[in-house]
Amino acid sequence: MKTVKKFLTISILQPVALTALYCAAGGSFAFMLYTGRYNDSYFLMLAFTVWVLSPFVALLVANAYSKRWPLLTRQTLYWLMILITVVSLLFYSGTVSVPGAKPAFVFLIIPLVSWILLGLLILAAGWQSRRLNEANK
Repeated sequence: MKTVKKFLTISILQPVALTALYCAAGGSFAFMLYTGRYNDSYFLMLAFTVWVLSPFVALLVANAYSKRWPLLTRQTLYWLMILITVVSLLFYSGTVSVPGAKPAFVFLIIPLVSWILLGLLILAAGWQSRRLNEANK
C-alpha cells in the first residue's frame, strides 16, 4: 500500500510540475518582454531572455536526469519546480514586489535564487545517492 501511495504521488506530481514549469517559462518570458518593451537594446533583451529562462531549462535537464535519483529527491525536485514557477510568476507579474527596486532587479535576482536552490538540490541528490549506495554495499 505504501509503495502504491508513493507511486501515485510521484505519477501525479511530475506532470503537474512539468506543466507548471512550461507555463511559467512562457509567462516569465512574456512578463520580461512586457517589462522591457521600451528597451532598444536587442543584446540586452537577448541576455535577459537567456538569464530568465535558464532556471527553467536547468529544471527540465534535472528532470531528465532525475530518473536515477531516489524517490524523495525526485519529489523534492518536483516541489522545487512548482515553487520556482509560482514565485517567479508572482514577482515577474508585479503581484509581489521589492520596495524601491527597479523592475530589472527582479529579473536578475529570481533566476539567481532559482539556480542556488537547484544547485543545493543537486548536491543533496548526489549526497543521498552516495549514502544509499554505501548502505547497500
